[in-house]
Amino acid sequence: MFSLQLGGVSRRSFLKFSVSAASLMGLPYASGVKMAEAAEHKKRPPVIWLHFQECTGCSESILRSTHPDVVSLLFEMISLEYHETLMPASGIQAEETLHHAFEKYKGEYLLVIEGSIPSDNEGFCKIGCKEAYKLLKEASKYASAVIAIGSCSSFGGIPAVMPELTNAKSVENIIKDKPIVNIPGCPPNPYNFLSTILYLLSFEKLPKLDDKKRPLFAYGRVIHEHCERRPHFDSGRFAEEYGDKGHRLGYCLYKLGCKGPATFANCSVQRFNDVGVWPVSIGHPCIGCTEKDILFKRDIADHIRIHNQTPPNFYPSVAPKKKDKPVDLRAVAAVSGLAGVALGAGAVMIKKLPDEGDDNDEK
Repeated sequence: MFSLQLGGVSRRSFLKFSVSAASLMGLPYASGVKMAEAAEHKKRPPVIWLHFQECTGCSESILRSTHPDVVSLLFEMISLEYHETLMPASGIQAEETLHHAFEKYKGEYLLVIEGSIPSDNEGFCKIGCKEAYKLLKEASKYASAVIAIGSCSSFGGIPAVMPELTNAKSVENIIKDKPIVNIPGCPPNPYNFLSTILYLLSFEKLPKLDDKKRPLFAYGRVIHEHCERRPHFDSGRFAEEYGDKGHRLGYCLYKLGCKGPATFANCSVQRFNDVGVWPVSIGHPCIGCTEKDILFKRDIADHIRIHNQTPPNFYPSVAPKKKDKPVDLRAVAAVSGLAGVALGAGAVMIKKLPDEGDDNDEK
């Protein structure tokens, strides 16, 4: 923790982040304190980070995390043994560092994979004259667990889109004998990765995962549930095209192809890198980058099937026709009040009815 303070991260700030991470996972306050203590006192887990078919956007996103910053994450919370983008070594020195880490931390290191893996023996992706497929097999052999960061390593990503020139595969399609956690996104939110690391440090086990091996604390709900444009959706206000009045006023982007109602992620709650924005908030529809069957497989403008696209009938119209009389909101309120009274009276009446079996023909 002293090193964190030297890096500009106070103990209070780090504790605040740990508690926030625990809250994000649905854990009690005490778990956040435990996470902070684990990061401070436990032995840092060695991490080997490999790059395959990707754009390095996942690493770039991690580099921009601020609570704690990347220096604190990589050198205080974990022991980064190999990362091609960040390490100063190159060539033969880099290869020696990698193989030294394999031997020194056998059975202990956490393997992080960024990018999909070409499964054809055609030499599409080689590192140190070794094909990506063979390198992954070698690296995972003695790993304690594998984290696939980004949509490419989680689900195949762009390299797996037809025509599949490299026959690209995700990590889980190749590695079958190790615990795997998928943290998809293009790029994923760095705090989802960081929170997973904190959970592993604190409880020495993986967080609860969904059927796609994603942490439930981050991918347990569709972003549509907590989207700031949700009230417009519920009231039937949609942007019809980019730049129109509805788009400028912040209306729902469903008709522009937003995949939010079918995308499980926490983007609308946990924004990116403390900037406080995410794609939908700045006017771009969600493209479903955390979903295996949506990202790069559906056109951005395609509509997805959702339940109850239009608002319920009892909602007041937001755009009455010219022939119709303007909607009187007072009347709507009065009708809603009468409906509430009726429901309340019905509930009282139900309470007064005899229990099942108490009535008889004479009554």
